[in-house]
Amino acid sequence: MIGLKKTWLDFLEDESGMGVVEIILIIVVLIAMVLIFKDQITTLVNSIWKSINQSAKKIY
Repeated sequence: MIGLKKTWLDFLEDESGMGVVEIILIIVVLIAMVLIFKDQITTLVNSIWKSINQSAKKIY
């Protein structure tokens, strides 16, 4: 009976799964931010590509 109690207490104190939960929450927040700021991100990326293409044309 003491072994069962110790096993149960060890199970309750085990936090090895916390890393997975934290990573999942971070991924969910990042996906939400991408969905919220989708238009701004698209505009920024398009602007960067235009700048890169213009600079490349000057080199060649």
